Amino acid sequence: MLQFGLFCGILLFVNILGQAFYTHLDLTEEKRYTLTKPTIELLEGLNDRIYIKVLLEGEFPAGFKRLQSETREMLRDFRVENGNIEFEFENPLEGSAQEVKERQKALADEGIVPLNLRLNEQGATSQKLVYPTAIVRFGSNKVNVNLLENNSPTLSPDLAINNSVSLLEYKLANAIKKVMSNKRPKVIFTKGHGELGPIQTKDLERSLNQFYDTDRLSLDSVVQIKPEDCDLLVVAKPTTPFSEQHKFVIDQFLMNGGRILWLIDRMNGDLDSLRGSVNFIPTDYPINLEDMLFKYGVRIQPDLIMDLECTKIPLQVGTVGNAPQFDLFKWFYHPAVQPSGKHATVKNMDRVELRFCSSIDTIRTKTPVTKTVLLSSSKYSKLQFSPIDINFRETVQLNPDPVKFNKGPQITGLLLEGIFPSAYQFRVSEEMRAGLAQLGIQAKEQSVPTRQIVISDGDVAANFIRDPEAKEWYPLGFNRFEKTTYANKDLLLNIVEYLIDPKGVIEARTREVKIRPIDEVKARNNALMLRILNIGLPLLFLALFAVAFLFARRRYYTS
Repeated sequence: MLQFGLFCGILLFVNILGQAFYTHLDLTEEKRYTLTKPTIELLEGLNDRIYIKVLLEGEFPAGFKRLQSETREMLRDFRVENGNIEFEFENPLEGSAQEVKERQKALADEGIVPLNLRLNEQGATSQKLVYPTAIVRFGSNKVNVNLLENNSPTLSPDLAINNSVSLLEYKLANAIKKVMSNKRPKVIFTKGHGELGPIQTKDLERSLNQFYDTDRLSLDSVVQIKPEDCDLLVVAKPTTPFSEQHKFVIDQFLMNGGRILWLIDRMNGDLDSLRGSVNFIPTDYPINLEDMLFKYGVRIQPDLIMDLECTKIPLQVGTVGNAPQFDLFKWFYHPAVQPSGKHATVKNMDRVELRFCSSIDTIRTKTPVTKTVLLSSSKYSKLQFSPIDINFRETVQLNPDPVKFNKGPQITGLLLEGIFPSAYQFRVSEEMRAGLAQLGIQAKEQSVPTRQIVISDGDVAANFIRDPEAKEWYPLGFNRFEKTTYANKDLLLNIVEYLIDPKGVIEARTREVKIRPIDEVKARNNALMLRILNIGLPLLFLALFAVAFLFARRRYYTS
């Protein structure tokens, strides 16, 4: 009895220690249970309480059960690094009908909506609401985190859950970083060259304003933009020429370490231009930036990409009475590109809708510049070079021939990192240098290490305007014809974060959790051996242990 009581006491003590000191060994190939260095540094710097509420308590299907378990383990890892992390799991659907209704309304007011799961159990179909959301709080600051990634009909449920698990560390660490941040980086949009207006970028700026300050700047009003005054400069779909003075201001901003996001339409293609007409011939936008981008290592071609993997538009197919009847048809000039690279800005991201985009060529530069493809069309693409006659009758086809779409993937989004040559190298006169010196400005002919991103579609940042007079708009990425939301906003938010802070927690987006499916053919061919290894071998070890134990016990009492 004494020995039994001692054993129970030791077992209880070990369990108490296990609750107080949580640790584990990560033996996985991709180190899925090891936090990245930026996340560890972020957590070690916390000196106050962070409260995290996860709305994933309750019984769920296997996939969401895994997401629940992985979220709990990730938060435990966070708490090991810093005890100021406090978290709880809550079931928002628990309680009386009135309590649940009030709670759902409060969550909806905060932009948290449930996912309606359709379950098939024992031949009966049922529905279940799930809130895959975590709420991160610090003082009065709060961030809602959507834990479910890529909930798209094109993805299998297993892959969607796997992508979600891969991004757990990034999403939770990024939310903690945002609620703790005292400094708000500044994102400035240029204006004065026909760029996207405030209502066209309303949804993007509203999302940015949660953590960044946004503003618009006319280049006529400045002779210099300092990187310390502007963390990111966005040139969003200009349609009129940039003067040499304005180009010089942007160039020197880059030379001094500034970061730039270029959203450039080379051709003035627009679906509204086809209203009331059968065909339309787009022309080049005369923005006068080609020489500048060429110097930085990029050339946007005067062409339009046609892609079989595209979104749809409505076309009239007939009338019933006096009412026109519409149906949706593929519109090859609106590619739905699937980011497939491993870069942090696009990894595990759903499709992005582009409209009348052009192909991008890379140019060799005199200085070291690393080029990374972020977006590209599908392998079923073809190019149309200017002049282009866009015709509904010829373009809209029910069964297009894939053989004609044979130009392969075309680059539509490119990251440039390194040291850039100035577009005004050897072009600044002594008189101009003297004038700049009087203003305290020194013209540089080579940049410090910095980065910029070029996307050959300005509309990637434009939300559809539902009612211009009432200033109502659709969310960015929402396709009003298909009633589907594409990942345009997620892409741009990731890009902004990376350009401003490439060494931050966005590094955790590169984490990969591999799905290792069973080789069914191999399993079937080696069924007997697998049964022996999985069932017979453990029983053999158990039998050997029992024999050894009985032998040792008999020997002990015999002696």
